[in-house]
Amino acid sequence: MNRKLLVLAAAVSLLSPALSACGKEESVSIVVATTDQFVATKDAPAPLDPAYTYDTSTWNLLRQTMQTLMIQPKGQGEPVPEAAENCLFTDKGNERYACTLRKGLQFSDGAPITATDVKSSIERSLNINADTGVAALLNTIDTIETKGNREVIFHLKTADATFPYKLTTPVASIVNPKEYDRKNLRDGFEVDGSGPYTFKADVRNNTIAGVTYTKNPRYRGSIKVNNDKVVLRVHKDSEAMGAAIDSGKVDVMIRTMSPSQIDALDADTDKNVDLVDLPGLEIRYLAFNTTASTVKSKAVRQAVAQLIDRDKLVANVYSVQADSLYSLVPAFVTGHTNSFFNKYGEPSNAKAKSLLAGAGVSTPLKLTLHYTTDHYGSATKQEFEELRKQLNDSGLFKATIQGHPWATFRPAEQKGEYDVFGMGWFPDFPDADNFVAPFLDKNNFLGLPYSNTTIQRSLIPQTRREADRSAATTPLAKIQDTVAEDVPILPLWQGKQYVAARRDVTGIAYAINSSSVLQLWELGRG
Repeated sequence: MNRKLLVLAAAVSLLSPALSACGKEESVSIVVATTDQFVATKDAPAPLDPAYTYDTSTWNLLRQTMQTLMIQPKGQGEPVPEAAENCLFTDKGNERYACTLRKGLQFSDGAPITATDVKSSIERSLNINADTGVAALLNTIDTIETKGNREVIFHLKTADATFPYKLTTPVASIVNPKEYDRKNLRDGFEVDGSGPYTFKADVRNNTIAGVTYTKNPRYRGSIKVNNDKVVLRVHKDSEAMGAAIDSGKVDVMIRTMSPSQIDALDADTDKNVDLVDLPGLEIRYLAFNTTASTVKSKAVRQAVAQLIDRDKLVANVYSVQADSLYSLVPAFVTGHTNSFFNKYGEPSNAKAKSLLAGAGVSTPLKLTLHYTTDHYGSATKQEFEELRKQLNDSGLFKATIQGHPWATFRPAEQKGEYDVFGMGWFPDFPDADNFVAPFLDKNNFLGLPYSNTTIQRSLIPQTRREADRSAATTPLAKIQDTVAEDVPILPLWQGKQYVAARRDVTGIAYAINSSSVLQLWELGRG
């Protein structure tokens, strides 16, 4: 990457404020690049409806425009009020949660926001109950009560100390009843809300080519917006995105840079483009359709777990940009244990062979690993080539790999069309519950047939009763040990986050938080 091309463009950019100082002050505009793809299809015609969508990239589109009662702070910490003036549990059992709205809240069209709008918005997500499984985030809600125009009270079915975090997620967005039907999803690429920006998508062939975010003058909330406009441009791959920042066409690069691109930026002493390493809780894993004939036997799934060399996978594909992961709950999250390492230890062909022989499984066993080609970055194919090699080198498997665009991959895996497939997870909120319940609770977002009644009826509810999250570590450990035994999911690695930006852009350290929440309002010039 030749960043010498940036010198002239950067100089012009730095001179611009001085040139305009004698006249009217220019607005602050930032151009951000991503490789995330946003497509409307026959199977998913409403990709931007908060009652439907359940992936980080699309959620990040919504978070700039949709407003929620609570929000994650720009640094670490517990949720803070956003559309709400205050929120709190009003009982000792964490089963009654009350919020008071800020005064003067308005949708971007000027319509006032009332407690009834909040109630109907969240009930809409629950009632539509989209097949993405996103409504499961709110499944502890029993009833919602309103008092006057500003007070909303949530009565929960059971104790849920994580409920404030769930109110920060887009599925709990406050939507304008004029634009969002209570019973049906909103097709297409229009988004209306009361957040810090208004939203306008550039759509070509049912695909978003870019989004213009314009500062919302009617916004009332806790966020300080440091710019007047952000243009998000979608690039076909990391190379195209890198060329755009080299040429000065974009100011910031976010998801997803390639490992080689990150290494080059990290090694370069030219500071026209800065690379920022941010804390991250992203995980990658293999998921198994436990009713499929190839992997129905637990011994097959355990053999895969016994063979995969995570350290070699990370070293060969991601270098220092990821770490091996031995549990669904990543390191640095309260409740993490190394359950898979504790059970399987170092990779071993002999142990894997013994597992398969003991279950009467003939080898080599044919297995197809499916992955998405355009959702997690260009290194995904290389990752699956490495997984295939490791399995085939054992002589116990005859593995092949198949890549699919996200628009077809996601509906297919939800329908159970893949026996084994790779996915990534960016947490909805930074708590161990969000690395457990979405995969193992009823109506899990993957649509996996695996079901463990002890986890669902006893252990998950037990963890949610504990306001002190360190007190939930024992049931969380039992859940992780059960996953290591049954292997419906095989965790592979935990990633870091990177943002690259031109030197005159400020706020980069807060552009993405540890839960991969994009915070475009933090970006400015300086």
